[in-house]
Amino acid sequence: MSATPNTLDFLVVIPARLGSTRLPRKPLADIGGKPMIIRVAERAKQSLAHSVVVATDSLEIQAVCNEYQVECLLTSSEHPTGTDRIAEVAQLLKLPNNALVVNVQGDEPLIPPELINQVAQTLAAHSNCAISTVAVPIFDQTEMNNPNVVKVVLNRDHEAMYFSRAPIPYVRDAQTGISVEHLRHLGIYAYRANFLQAYARLEPAPPEQAEALEQLRALWNGYRIAVYTASEAPPAGVDTPEDLERVRRLLGHS
Repeated sequence: MSATPNTLDFLVVIPARLGSTRLPRKPLADIGGKPMIIRVAERAKQSLAHSVVVATDSLEIQAVCNEYQVECLLTSSEHPTGTDRIAEVAQLLKLPNNALVVNVQGDEPLIPPELINQVAQTLAAHSNCAISTVAVPIFDQTEMNNPNVVKVVLNRDHEAMYFSRAPIPYVRDAQTGISVEHLRHLGIYAYRANFLQAYARLEPAPPEQAEALEQLRALWNGYRIAVYTASEAPPAGVDTPEDLERVRRLLGHS
């Protein structure tokens, strides 16, 4: 049975670190007089989350969060992934095993609050899954063949079968007219707290290392991932100086 907004209970964690090769000090980049990490937290606070926490290894980011009264936890600088950082937050907060934690990337100042709600609601509705995430249809062949666009194939229960940078499912005989849906994976996740604790102990998986896709570690180890298919992709996040200017213009702060 699906959860309703009235019964939906989840926490948002936003991992943030200063190190970024393409855009140095990205979380503190100014957008209309506020650092980007604060813009992201403000978006997350518009969701149904009962609380929003920034997780960082930077005292500078923590100081900025304190200035804007955004809850922030200082975490280890040794974490190889954002998921590991979120797992530490779950530990620090002593979250119960069934708590739902949504990972919002710290470079998504335009993320729709409704999408945050939806990924949490999808996990709440799939009690047999440890993770939920989001996908959108692909209609462009160039996008389909782009290895930077991660594809996902679902089973009939809307759970992930596999994620890949390759075009999957591959249509061998296009002239047969077989209709198959191609889906692009979006990097927003919800986790059950007990999975986060287990994740920290899982060894990297061969498919994960080959594809450089962290979510394959969960599938390799038998964890199930529920996938919500949205009708369209949200506005893109910030990876480059050009992205930053685009977001500033969209928010009217150019």
